[in-house]
Amino acid sequence: MSSIYDRDLEQNTANYQPLTPLTFLERAAAVFPERSAIIYGDLHINYADFYRRCRQLASALQSRGIGRGDTVSVMLANTPAMLEVHYAVPMCGAVLHAMNTRLDAAVIGFQLDHAESKLLITDTGFSPIIGAALEMASVKPQVIDYLDPVALQSGDRLGQEDYDAVVDSGDPEFAWLMPRDEWDAISVNYTSGTTGDPKGVVYHHRGACLLAQGNAITASIQKHAVYLWTLPMFHCNGWCFPWTMSAVSGTHVCLREVRAEAIWDALQRHNITHLCGAPVVMSTILNAEPEYKCALPQQIEFFTAAAPPPQRVLVEMREAGFNVTHLYGLTEVYGPAVVNDWNPQWESLPAEQQATLKARQGVRYHALEELDVLDPETMQPVPRDGETMGEVMFRGNVVMKGYLKNKSATDEAFLGGWFHSGDLGVVYPDGYIQLKDRSKDIIISGGENISSIEIEDVLYKHPQVVAAAVVAMPHEKWGETPCAFVELAPPDSVTEDDLKDWCKQHMASFKVPKQFVIGTVAKTSTGKVQKFLLRQEAARLAAAANESY
Repeated sequence: MSSIYDRDLEQNTANYQPLTPLTFLERAAAVFPERSAIIYGDLHINYADFYRRCRQLASALQSRGIGRGDTVSVMLANTPAMLEVHYAVPMCGAVLHAMNTRLDAAVIGFQLDHAESKLLITDTGFSPIIGAALEMASVKPQVIDYLDPVALQSGDRLGQEDYDAVVDSGDPEFAWLMPRDEWDAISVNYTSGTTGDPKGVVYHHRGACLLAQGNAITASIQKHAVYLWTLPMFHCNGWCFPWTMSAVSGTHVCLREVRAEAIWDALQRHNITHLCGAPVVMSTILNAEPEYKCALPQQIEFFTAAAPPPQRVLVEMREAGFNVTHLYGLTEVYGPAVVNDWNPQWESLPAEQQATLKARQGVRYHALEELDVLDPETMQPVPRDGETMGEVMFRGNVVMKGYLKNKSATDEAFLGGWFHSGDLGVVYPDGYIQLKDRSKDIIISGGENISSIEIEDVLYKHPQVVAAAVVAMPHEKWGETPCAFVELAPPDSVTEDDLKDWCKQHMASFKVPKQFVIGTVAKTSTGKVQKFLLRQEAARLAAAANESY
């Protein structure tokens, strides 16, 4: 029986519109048209021009046959074009596929094929790797070349059209498309391929809209904030910050490369209020040459994910003028969905106790409905004792739509009505969670997810390797790096340099282990590798290396 509140009260265009982050830009351009939206070097783009260029690009894409559900792939650095495609691509109904600029050609080719890419926008600075990927791929997307107006990166043109010419050809009054349903896909982001090929994580307009606003609430981002792009926008669509900053009519300050001089120059020139990045970005900031550093006019909010920063780094960042907040999430939850929400009462605690509290991942974002640590067998919450381990699980509107063309993986991820993160953790009495292990043996190095299994597979292909095990080794700069334990068949004439060269030939350079330990690999009586012992040894080696400096 229907409620009285349902009688004669129907959903219509006057009282319902699908949620989408695209409207944030439209509003910012209408309310603050002259305000700086994007700064890149000496290039300044206001909101009126930002919105106009996005509409023109959306129009141009549509005229080239791109429409609802089509995939537009991009290989771009943190440049104005990368911000423009975050709006223009979904404005014509298409789905944005932003690719990791550090990937090798084979993986890029796989992604282009799997996503059935119809059009590719690529920076000429990445032409060698993209050219090789296009030769490997079965799809033949239309190619548009982007020449960075500031860096002027050299590289062959791979397509027949120039990005700015394409934008100029579009209609500045283009009536862009709202999603037909907020469940419509807005982007696809690929995982690192921890078991087999990478999986395409599909985001919808609703989730992108909610997390973009959730960022503003969680990070206390004020109107007209100034955000420095030290986080790659290809990572989970820049944690949805390309859309967040339009919601607060803020300013994007673009950086093509994360370099100490460029960061400190931007901090000084543009009155930066917020930035995000992996722990390696903090190291870059702190280890800058003295001539680059300056006294900051205000405290800057820095949001970091991956491994929690060491206490020394937190202290040094605070002394330099930054307040560091630890986040946690996965590609499948649009980036960060958990925050170490700091309680002001903790400020009076001893430094060691504060460091312990800072190491926790924290509590759910405002945009996430449920976060818990469950026993994966019973699907019941573990005791809130800070000791009993379970699997971290998510449920809510900022969980992915699913894995593209991979129903079995989607069904497995959503088993029991929760998204299974694969991360093991505990819950404390105050409800804060802390990760204790990664069930899939992922190594997070400089913000990049690296599969230990992938590295092991490469090592096992070496003719003299009989056993290989890869674990995370603590690293002050990168947070973690791969450490490979390798057992060789006689004659054991293979050196560490030989193994490193072998890995470089078969995988992206950032995945190559920084340390190789040649010898007997610890195993149980049944032949199972004892990775917990190897992790202990890797930690010992890292500590010994630090002491020697």
